[in-house]
Amino acid sequence: MKAMVLAAGLGTRLKPLTFFAPKPMVPVLDRPVMAHIVRLLEAQGFTELVANLHWHADAIRSYFGDRLEWSYEPELLGTAGGVRKVRDFFGDDPVVVISGDALTDLDLRALVQRHRESGGIATLTVKRVPDPSQYGVVVCDRDGRITGFQEKPDPAEALTDLASCGIYCFSPEIFDYFPEREFVDWAQDVFPVLLDNDVPFYVHEIDAYWNDIGSLAELRQGTWDALAGRVQVERRGREIAPGVIACDEQLALDGVEVVSGPVWIGSGCEIGDGVRLIGPVVLGD
Repeated sequence: MKAMVLAAGLGTRLKPLTFFAPKPMVPVLDRPVMAHIVRLLEAQGFTELVANLHWHADAIRSYFGDRLEWSYEPELLGTAGGVRKVRDFFGDDPVVVISGDALTDLDLRALVQRHRESGGIATLTVKRVPDPSQYGVVVCDRDGRITGFQEKPDPAEALTDLASCGIYCFSPEIFDYFPEREFVDWAQDVFPVLLDNDVPFYVHEIDAYWNDIGSLAELRQGTWDALAGRVQVERRGREIAPGVIACDEQLALDGVEVVSGPVWIGSGCEIGDGVRLIGPVVLGD
């Protein structure tokens, strides 16, 4: 199967971390958040991957090498325009698109199955959230057919609590509804056209973990969730004390005054005498 990873964004909400690095390269535990996404895709049978690049493109390309194909955008093409640029990559296959800067362990195969069973031109992954005012939310009928959208609605005016996760499956016919210009956004330029033309498209609701890493607070929460096992991600290391994972097998905690997990300790770290490790704590390589 094939999938596209969106990796061209500027990551403005994660400044200053993204001044000198692209948002997909921001680390969660021992690797960039995009590495968790790529591993998720590969583990679920998506063996042909493409990603769009713009901000600090070389940092992403050099990390992943030839595990993915690359589509460089000298000027940003938008969330949908970047997908159209690689339409030939998918051919007649379903167009699966996932953000490279989110943290999730959802089953993308279930998304593809839902798309095929619904018969719609598009399927949008959604998740119920406690505060719709922080998200773009999707309004649908009882069959899951999408009837409208609200962008960060006031809680008193919210018609739904289903947040769009930015994870999609499209039929190739979706490109027939694009405007002629190069910069195209799903929410602003494509989905409204589908609604205006009464073209059926649906939601795929998930219970799986999802965090769009849209702020420094969400990055911190995502890191803690990965540390605590609330999201299933791969991580290096072994447990050297209750709740303490270390990448160096010879790391000693003999002089540590207090240890209370969860704690993750990367390679090359030295823990001195009298240190208090009170989790959640992440010490990078």
